Amino acid sequence: MKAVLLLEDGTVFEGAGFGAQGRRVGEVVFNTSMTGYQEVLTDPSYYEQIITMTYPLIGNYGTSPVDWESRKVFVSGFVVKENCPYPSNWRQDKSLDDYLKENRIVGLQGIDTRKLVRHIREKGAMRGIISSDELDREVLAAELEKYPGLVGRDIVRDVTSEKPYSWDKGYTDVLTGVEDKPAATYKVVAFDFGIKHNILRLLRSHGCEVTVVPGKTSAEEILALKPDGVFLSNGPGDPAPVGYAVETIRKLLGKKPVFGICLGHQLLGLAMGAKTYKLKFGHRGANHPVKNLETGIIEITSQNHGFCVDVDSIKGKGIELTHLNLNDQTNEGLRSRELGAFSVQYHPEASPGPHDSRYLFDYFTALMDERR
Repeated sequence: MKAVLLLEDGTVFEGAGFGAQGRRVGEVVFNTSMTGYQEVLTDPSYYEQIITMTYPLIGNYGTSPVDWESRKVFVSGFVVKENCPYPSNWRQDKSLDDYLKENRIVGLQGIDTRKLVRHIREKGAMRGIISSDELDREVLAAELEKYPGLVGRDIVRDVTSEKPYSWDKGYTDVLTGVEDKPAATYKVVAFDFGIKHNILRLLRSHGCEVTVVPGKTSAEEILALKPDGVFLSNGPGDPAPVGYAVETIRKLLGKKPVFGICLGHQLLGLAMGAKTYKLKFGHRGANHPVKNLETGIIEITSQNHGFCVDVDSIKGKGIELTHLNLNDQTNEGLRSRELGAFSVQYHPEASPGPHDSRYLFDYFTALMDERR
């Protein structure tokens, strides 16, 4: 089965299809992780994106029912150098090929992924269409032309939960099967802008009773739940159009401790008067060095974002810069001691991936203790 990837600048990559047959549009980006492809596929932050994995062999350990990070697969397409047809892993229940078929995701393999990644790094992330059922370039170009891209659109509304729900699963050790689930001593309300399950697991494992609410939940509804703290989740797309969330966060600041990750970090920044902008090709991978400006310690972090808080827009607003990306000097963390709010751009909950930054969950519980 032949398949193609057509970029908005006319560049075409031809290869073999795997997974489902069909076609989808999205923003074409790349991820440098060696493992964790199932977590990538089920991360709502990748909604409307066609993911290219830079590691050359993907699928060698199959997929597992315990590695889902949300309720479904959210990516628009999946591109690899080579898909492994014979996975071997004691935890797997199906191959990556079967997994993509089951979830109706189009895959492309056999292309020069290095060339594609270099193209994105030079030209920037761009719109694209992946197809295994239509190979005519003019037809595909006409379909791609209709896709508006991510800038200026609120796509959180497409991934958030429809109604509130409780979460009571802790982090489970993969080798022993032991669940870390202490007594719940904190009441946390978590906004679902596209939340990952492992964030919820770690909140529960840090003694939090977690209630997850849709992204459009009002500040009045949150305060009526009488939480000890509020969590702002990761999510997809441009933070600027998600104005309802920014306004709600602004009303909560100073009333309850606030902790944000990824999109939640950007929304918190906007709520405190900062500005955001789109990165050329974003940060996606499991090995990004970030400096903690308070301790001087370098943390290796997992990241997935295409937008960033503008450092210059923070000056004079009483906001501290707490973390800095050492690859490109972009902002990776904010804090307001006065308001009891902090956030990071990266993913301290990442698994698989580095666990260097999990202390942030302890910082959140300490902040709730302090402000009770």
